[in-house]
Amino acid sequence: MTELAAVKAALKTQAVETPSWAYGNSGTRFKVFAQAGVPRDPFEKLDDAAKVHEFTGVAPTVALHIPWDKVEDYAALAGHAEKRGVRIGAINSNTFQDDDYKLGSICHPDAAVRRKAVDHLLECVDIMDATGSRDLKLWFADGTNYPGQDDIRSRQDRLAEGLAEVYERLGEGQRMLLEYKLFEPAFYTTDVPDWGTAYAHCLKLGEKAQVVVDTGHHAPGTNIEFIVATLLREGKLGGFDFNSRFYADDDLMVGAADPFQLFRIMHEVVRGGGFTSDVAFMLDQCHNIEAKIPAIIRSVMNVQEATAKALLVDGPALAEAQAAGDVLEANAVLMDAYNTDVRPLLREVREESGLDPEPMKAYRSCGWAEKVVAERVGGEQAGWGA
Repeated sequence: MTELAAVKAALKTQAVETPSWAYGNSGTRFKVFAQAGVPRDPFEKLDDAAKVHEFTGVAPTVALHIPWDKVEDYAALAGHAEKRGVRIGAINSNTFQDDDYKLGSICHPDAAVRRKAVDHLLECVDIMDATGSRDLKLWFADGTNYPGQDDIRSRQDRLAEGLAEVYERLGEGQRMLLEYKLFEPAFYTTDVPDWGTAYAHCLKLGEKAQVVVDTGHHAPGTNIEFIVATLLREGKLGGFDFNSRFYADDDLMVGAADPFQLFRIMHEVVRGGGFTSDVAFMLDQCHNIEAKIPAIIRSVMNVQEATAKALLVDGPALAEAQAAGDVLEANAVLMDAYNTDVRPLLREVREESGLDPEPMKAYRSCGWAEKVVAERVGGEQAGWGA
């Protein structure tokens, strides 16, 4: 197999999971902006997600968020997804939108609140069983706003205890993916603020516990590719939440703010074997002012482009330059790959896969946007908290 053929073959195996919440209404902290044709329930979200997969060919799974995507019959929801040509992906928990969680969830000083939070996480594992989902994704808003508000060490003990109970409930082939976030909404301490804290808890829990890297959850200037390389080296990178940030957790389209960073991350993924492992490539985005489905298609394409460039890095030439201490040549090898226009290559890959070479144009001309605007009248649109 030629080098180019190998790159094409790798790209054809790529899978990017889309998030159900990205198809609903969202906005800033001050205003949620409604759009016509937005899904009104999880079934319609899956319908939209199926269109993304139809035109990209690499978005076969959809992450759910509980209780935003709560239904009476999860087996029926999974069956609906299968009929549409997609599957249920990660189950995302929510322990941050209830009044009881004002002082935290599984780290809360009140044992009754901790019990409520853990029971919700166990419910999410039940949903995994019903939908055939592999991954339970956990993000906690837990933390404190003022020095002395609570005992930092005790909160870590509570976190470890809660995670351990949920971990023991996981079935064969299921994983726990622990996400971290530098800040927000807690101002003084955050209970899972960085990859080191997440890694420490996952290491203690066992092989089913992995770390999730959300690309928007870091301080400015953080070398995310170093984190990715380290977690891959330790076998603890479970997945990504891909998005872009300019200032904080902006949840913009991946690659929108810094496409070179996305390339650097994907280079480490390819270098560390993550592209052919169980690393989950998920989007976690809120499309506040742009049309939902086209924005998600664009995000998927951005991941594809960064991946294609990473696969084109001349590994032997890079290793030779690094071994020789040739700083400029080593950098040039990376830059040559990054500066390659991979769009013609991806068009070929799509055509060879029986897809339209231009997903954005194909979607715009398919009539789906006009169809859902006409049909999705009445009811309550899905959005933050629903």
